[in-house]
Amino acid sequence: MGLALLTLAGSVAGCGEKRTNPGPADVADTGALPKAGVVKAESPTLKAVQRRGYLNCGVHQGLVGFAYTDNRGDWRGFDVEFCRVMAASIFGDPDKVRFVPLTADNRFDALAAGRIDVLWRNTSWTMDRDVGGRFTFAGINYYDGQGFMVRRALDLNSASELNGARVCVAAGSTSALNAQDYFRSRGIEYTPVVAPTEEAARQAYGREDCDAFTADISALAAARTTMADPQQHAILADIVSKEPLGPVVRRGDEQWTALVRWTLNAVILAEEMGVTQANAKQLAKDSADPRIRRLLGVEGDFGERLGLSKDWALDAVVGVGNYGEIFERNLGAQSALDLARGLNAQWNARPGGLIYGLPIR
Repeated sequence: MGLALLTLAGSVAGCGEKRTNPGPADVADTGALPKAGVVKAESPTLKAVQRRGYLNCGVHQGLVGFAYTDNRGDWRGFDVEFCRVMAASIFGDPDKVRFVPLTADNRFDALAAGRIDVLWRNTSWTMDRDVGGRFTFAGINYYDGQGFMVRRALDLNSASELNGARVCVAAGSTSALNAQDYFRSRGIEYTPVVAPTEEAARQAYGREDCDAFTADISALAAARTTMADPQQHAILADIVSKEPLGPVVRRGDEQWTALVRWTLNAVILAEEMGVTQANAKQLAKDSADPRIRRLLGVEGDFGERLGLSKDWALDAVVGVGNYGEIFERNLGAQSALDLARGLNAQWNARPGGLIYGLPIR
């Protein structure tokens, strides 16, 4: 008892002392976190990008909706625009980016070798990729799932009816592994027709080298638009996997990982708060909402903590748009794919989805 009282007395006596390293007890006593000082970003990747003058961004070599070149040779797509978001955040210019088209097989080698600074290529976040020691996922920009596309003439209602079927799939993808799991777990015999790329798998399906094509639902929707008669092809209702897609960086540069994570998060928050490409500049001047003021750099030093200007998120939204705007023009109602938001709706939408912005404060 005496020892306990002595300890308590010592704690009370120390209350008047200035402590430079508050511990958990100090946070619990005050009910608030201590104010953090600004830490200058020391990212070797960011320094290399700034010195070079543009971002090297790895993307799909050709997937409608996500990454493809239009008839003028300009890059378009959902993932492409997130590359532009990063360029706008870093340089204030969304065009300061070089797109590096990559296959499923060579994307990670390109990242490891430093040919790209970040991989935005509909890549699934899996345990094997995350804990392998070389790479880090910085977030999720699209929630997908794997399915199967077949010709309507086969009159199939479910993937479980594909017994004995030939199934086209891309090499080096999680789709090939998921197909194995799906058919093996159900005792269904099938013949994989493995193509070097997703595009080659689609072309093989178009030539009728296989009975079904398996890939992410979004990729199947994109593939169907390229068929001679899209109405003759059906995407089966079965969803056989979870595919959380997001950006990947090399492990070991935490400041760069944070920059990628928070540029993605900034455009997600912008949609949630009603900040658009059209009104962002005006809201930066007029908004009294402290959340918007922090996001757009009017209050706080959040850009400096990333090694960027105070206007980093404002530049991203003005240069490219918020998450909803990016989605709609590439994948949603304004695009050829016309995909519903589904799981990719904001958490507070009706019906709600899984897109949830982390707080900037």
